[in-house]
Parts: sequence; C-alpha cells; structure tokens
Amino acid sequence: MISCGILRSAGFRFGAIYAVLLAVSAMALTVFLWWATVGLLNRQTEAAINTDAQSLAERWTSGGLPALVVTIEERLAQNIDDDAIYLLTGPNLNRIAGNLASWPASVRTVGPWYELPVIRAGMSSLVTVQRFDLPGDLHLLIGRDIQVRAHLRKMLTDALLWAAVVVILMATAGALIVRNLFRLTLANISVTATAIAGGDFAQRVRLTGRGDEFDQIADVINEMLDRIGRLMDGVRGVSNAIAHDLRTPITRARTRLEDAGLHAISQDELHAAIDRAIADLDGIVAVFQALLRIAEIEAGSRRSSFAHFDLAPLLVEVADLYGAVAEDHGIALVLDTPNAVPAYGDKAMIHQAITNLVDNAVKFSLPGSSVCVAASISAMVSITISDQGPGIPPEDRQRSTERFYRGETARSTPGSGLGLSLVLAVAQLHGGQLLLEDNRPGLRAILLLPLPYDGEGREINVSIFNRNAL
Repeated sequence: MISCGILRSAGFRFGAIYAVLLAVSAMALTVFLWWATVGLLNRQTEAAINTDAQSLAERWTSGGLPALVVTIEERLAQNIDDDAIYLLTGPNLNRIAGNLASWPASVRTVGPWYELPVIRAGMSSLVTVQRFDLPGDLHLLIGRDIQVRAHLRKMLTDALLWAAVVVILMATAGALIVRNLFRLTLANISVTATAIAGGDFAQRVRLTGRGDEFDQIADVINEMLDRIGRLMDGVRGVSNAIAHDLRTPITRARTRLEDAGLHAISQDELHAAIDRAIADLDGIVAVFQALLRIAEIEAGSRRSSFAHFDLAPLLVEVADLYGAVAEDHGIALVLDTPNAVPAYGDKAMIHQAITNLVDNAVKFSLPGSSVCVAASISAMVSITISDQGPGIPPEDRQRSTERFYRGETARSTPGSGLGLSLVLAVAQLHGGQLLLEDNRPGLRAILLLPLPYDGEGREINVSIFNRNAL
C-alpha cells in the first residue's frame, strides 16, 4: 500500500503525470492504428457488399427473378478469391441460388450487419452478411468471407494489446525514473539548505552544467545565498562599526561627567562638562537616527509619500543653505540647473540625499576650489555634485557606500560614515542609481532618478513641463 507521504510527494506527482501522458498518447496511437487497419478492412468489406447489393437491385428491377439468379451464378463463377457470399431464398426460406446451403437462423431483420460462422463447401468459415427482402416473399443474403481478415484482425489486436502492456510498463518505469531524478535534483538543493540552516553559509547548490531549468533555479538560489551572505557580512560590519565608533564618544562623555563630578569647583565648570557630554550623546543619537532612517528607506515604507514635485527649487534651497558655509571656507559653490526639473518621489528623502552629497563636497574641498551642483534631464533625471577635493581612490569607491566605512582621507574629518549609505538607499528606493566618478581632481557624485510618470503610466513630457514653468 502506497504511503500518504509518497502520494504527497512532488516527485510522485510529476512521475504520475508523465506516466498518464505517455499512456494516453500510446492509447491514442493504438486507437488510430486500429481505425486505420482493422477499421479500414471492415469498411472495405461493407463497401463491397453495398456495391453488390446496388448492382443486384438493378438486375432485379430490369430482369426480375431469372436475371437475378443468373447474375448470382455468374458472380460466384467469376469470384477468383472465393470470398463472395450469396443466398437467394423463396417462401419458407427455400434455397433458390447461392453458395450457402441454408438460411442462417440468426439473420432475422433487414439493415444490421451480421458477423457469424457458417459451413461453406464442407468447411467452417466466418462471414459478414446483410439481409435484403424482395417482393414475392423473396429474401437475399449478400456477404463476404472474412476468415483471413479475422485472423489478421486477431493478430493486430493481440499486437496492440501487447504494445499497450509494454507502454504501461514503460510508463511505470519512466515515472519511477522521473521521480528519482526529481528527488536527486531536489536533494542537492535540500542538502545545501540544510547546511545553510546549520550555519555553514559557504555551501552552494551544485550546477550540472547543462544550463537547464534546474541550473537556472540553482543560479537564483546561489545568488540569493550570496546576497544573504553579503547582508550578514554587512550586519556584522555594522555591529562592529557601531561598537567601535560609539565606544569612544560614550567613554568620552562618561569620563567628562565623572571628572566633572570629582573635580569641578564651580557650577560653570560642571555645566560646561555636561554640555560637552550632551554634545557627544547627541552625536550618538544622530548616528542611530541615521541608521533607522536608512533601514526605513530600504524597507520601502516611505513609498506612500511619493508625489510629483519640481526639483529645481529644492536645488536652489540647498545651494543657498551651503553657499554661506562654502564662502566661509573660501570655496565657490556654483549652481547649474534648468528652470524646472520634474521629479517623482519622497521630496524630503531626495532633499536629504542631495544635502548629504553637497555637505561632503564642501567638507572635503580645499580653500580656493569650487563645488558645482548641476541638474540635467535626458533618459533620467541627473543631479551631479562635483568638487575639487582629494576624491575617493578607485579601490575605495565600491566600499564607500557601506555603513560606517571611512577611507584614509576621511578619518580626520568629523562624520559617522553613513552619508553615502543614506544616499544610496534613497536612490534605490526611487529606482535610481548613485555613481561615484573621478572629477580629476576631486569627486563627481551623480544621483540618477527615473523620469516621472503621469497618472496613466506615461512619461511626463519634459519640454511641456519646462514651458509651463517659464
């Protein structure tokens, strides 16, 4: 008895489907072969009998009983194959002409085809006949001897039955093979998943090299496992970075408070120590707020606040905000933007991303240099912030968007290493990209955002948008 576990198995279902399809296909082929062979022989026999009946009916109409008797005798004499069956009887079924000794008792009505054994020339034979009644209580039996065809039909029937048995056996064997292949393929995935669940994240699904659907599934699973591995490495890196970067300000705040509690001799000194400790703790809170914001962006929870807006005034606002800061450091901040820049997304998030990029550009620029904030529209909305600072070495650009990562040139400047991580998260949330390129000298950061769409899913005509803004 088949267990319920096997019946619920996907491999068993696939094997059963294969077996059913093979069996149905074979049965359909068997039926067609039967129809094309045995059926054809039967149709040929019935057609010959109908032709004989029509011809004898014409002779009866033209010459009556004598002409019919002569025609039957002539046809029997000319029947080379000796397969023609004729019997003409009068009242009380007395024989008048033909090659049968007596009327078969089973042939009682006109119309049906009869297949029955008869004795002809002292030998048993199998015939197919049809009855015709004539005026004057005459009865005519016309048929064909099908003994040879019956042997051929039996041979074909036996052959097709054996073929059906062979097909069923092959279908069963094929179903078992399909089931085992399916189990072996899934066993590869199952072993890998079990190893991953046990903590061995280095395991991957083996590829057969055939490039089939199972290899495609294995590729997807391996890519997913690689992504999970990178995410876990990122989590470990973030945890280590948090522990490393926050330990110093927390320790410093504690030390200051402890020192003020032990050695402060005036209320002003105590307040100053508390203010410095509060500043350190505010920096820690800012780091956690940045982490939470990045997590919120990556989760996509801010998509509900997406809306159409003009990006040009936002760029002007950021340029005004950092223009004074840049001027204090002897840096020229240049804004180059069209009259209108259509955008679709979370305005506050995009504003934060652009602010981070401009802040970094101003922070790392040298006195006497310039920072350019530019916007352009082509296949995508492009916001470019370029500076003439030290830039980011090519080997560090890939990691510069990792949380808390700070290159050698950035270690001496204030910051938490989360600015570019937030910009990348905003770009990905909006279906865009963040590109970091060499400005020679300096860094060119390009924030790419998709063109906005109208309510019917069509891209907004940028030229019309610009004309309306003028």
